[in-house]
Amino acid sequence: MKKNYLLALLSAFLLWLAWPPIPYTAPLLWVAFVPLLLALETIMRSDYRKKGTKVFLLSGLTGLLWNTASIYWVFNAMNAVMPVYVAMFVALIPFGLSAVLMAFAFRLYYQLRKRYAIGWSFAGLVCFWIAYEYLHQTWDLAFPWMTLGNGFADTHQLVQWYEYTGVYGGTVWIWATNILAFLVVLSAKDGFAPAHRRKLSAALAALIVVPSAWSLYRYATYEEYENPSNVVVAQPNVDPYGKFSFITPEAQLDNLIRLSESVAQPNTEFFVWPETAIAAQGGYNEEDFLRHPFFPRIQAFLTAYRNGNILSGIESYLIYSSPETPTAREYNGIYYDAFNAAVLIENSPKLQFYHKSKLVAGVEQFPFGGALAFMKPLFKAFGGTTGGYGRQDKPSVFYSQSGIGAAPVICYESIWGDYVAQYVKQGAQFIAVVTNDGWWGNTSGKDQHLAYAKLRAIETRRWVARSANTGISAFINQRGDVVQQTTWWVPAALKQDINLNEEITFYVTAGDYLAYAGCVGSLVFALLALSTRWKRSN
Repeated sequence: MKKNYLLALLSAFLLWLAWPPIPYTAPLLWVAFVPLLLALETIMRSDYRKKGTKVFLLSGLTGLLWNTASIYWVFNAMNAVMPVYVAMFVALIPFGLSAVLMAFAFRLYYQLRKRYAIGWSFAGLVCFWIAYEYLHQTWDLAFPWMTLGNGFADTHQLVQWYEYTGVYGGTVWIWATNILAFLVVLSAKDGFAPAHRRKLSAALAALIVVPSAWSLYRYATYEEYENPSNVVVAQPNVDPYGKFSFITPEAQLDNLIRLSESVAQPNTEFFVWPETAIAAQGGYNEEDFLRHPFFPRIQAFLTAYRNGNILSGIESYLIYSSPETPTAREYNGIYYDAFNAAVLIENSPKLQFYHKSKLVAGVEQFPFGGALAFMKPLFKAFGGTTGGYGRQDKPSVFYSQSGIGAAPVICYESIWGDYVAQYVKQGAQFIAVVTNDGWWGNTSGKDQHLAYAKLRAIETRRWVARSANTGISAFINQRGDVVQQTTWWVPAALKQDINLNEEITFYVTAGDYLAYAGCVGSLVFALLALSTRWKRSN
């Protein structure tokens, strides 16, 4: 088994090395699973006892090491507010949960191999993997950071066809190349005829070259329609751990206005400010915000810009007379929802709010709140949340007075390609990502988050205006190129003439159709795998 563990470690190393933000290494994803597949093949052909358990543990080890090495920064965020031992325990959830789900996919693949041909078994493995990725972007513990198709975020020139498939096209591509590469190696080991190996090698070469060549051609020839709008993004650089102690809300607002004015021009139409940029202890009542002393100050700033709008993150709340939502909290006999929200402020009394939908499990929402509602009094007794943040069920577009549609995407909502596509379906002409990546410190987390936004630009063919509290704010064009960006921990503002787009890509229309197909396929193959096991046990 020692050699098998070394092969599993090699796969974990290759997957980490290929992952953003390490530059120019993404093509390693085409072969990164081959060592692990070879190790699993050795186990399946051996006379070991409990082969299924060994397959599960070996593949789980690969997943655990790959995840931990790639998203180690989760621990940084936890350790900043928790003791080390608590932070390590909490961080094991994102580190280990994906690995367990990956291991289940390989375990079911082994079950198929015991009865069916290798080709059908690999088809099942791909479907199981896609089903795992889709589950991990839809359930209450969602964290689709490590979806395989994200791995090409820093080599976006090779995946311009994501406008047709989304990142699940990348997942299928990566698995198809790995399977063919594995079969090439296996056929050599098993002594197949040279002609057979040449056919497999030719198929592998074609599978890599054809999509890459088409993508590079699309990248080189893609032209944006001229429809300019001037946009400013601000990066105030406020320490997220001292937001309500080191600097007053009034001073934070003045800083945002000063930064915005430093680069604005008379025709600027949008000022994009980061997540929770407008914030105070306890937040702001959305129904009373027009009467808050902040509002006249903001509108006075906007008077210099005829078509100016501020699209900003805000901490807000709504008060109810009864618990109108599952997330409503009770305080002194009244009920309210707190929101991690975005607001559009214009040169009029009109306000538009969007409430973040994709909430961070544990931090912003109580996982499986409906099923575990009976535990809310327990959490309340220990000082914890009884409902988490409020949310809205689907995205909504902000429309300016001049009719421009902007997609307000808050923080890691930008990881969900299909969710962002829904804004575009509703008329969004550009994407505004408001985020606060300062929680993670100066780690690769902020770089990965920026890189993933490039994939949203390609899928929707929309510019992305990204405002981060600190590193990295940026403008990304419709090809996924970062046109401008700031540096870490430096207050800054950027301006850019972006091109608004009204064209709809195939992916925006069809959504994650590959994921749906994979989930259906996984059910079929799982029934085949489990029925085989049931028959053998009877």
